[in-house]
Amino acid sequence: MIDQEDNAIRLSHLPTGKKAIIKRHDESDFQLTLMEMGCIPGEPIWIEMIAPMGDPLAIQVAGYYLSIRKKDADKIWVVIE
Repeated sequence: MIDQEDNAIRLSHLPTGKKAIIKRHDESDFQLTLMEMGCIPGEPIWIEMIAPMGDPLAIQVAGYYLSIRKKDADKIWVVIE
């Protein structure tokens, strides 16, 4: 899914190894948790690995690796560098 306004895509649709910048989050109960884990707007992010069944995703953000569920990655909008 692409947001035509700023060419942002959902993190779950970012190709593995492609670097992006976090643009925003969808409003949710998980939004604060994502930000506490370093997923803040303006931060570089990329998908390092995807589990064999497609869930979870291993991402690199804020200088460390983080494993998140695909449904949570759907709540993060990024812009490809």
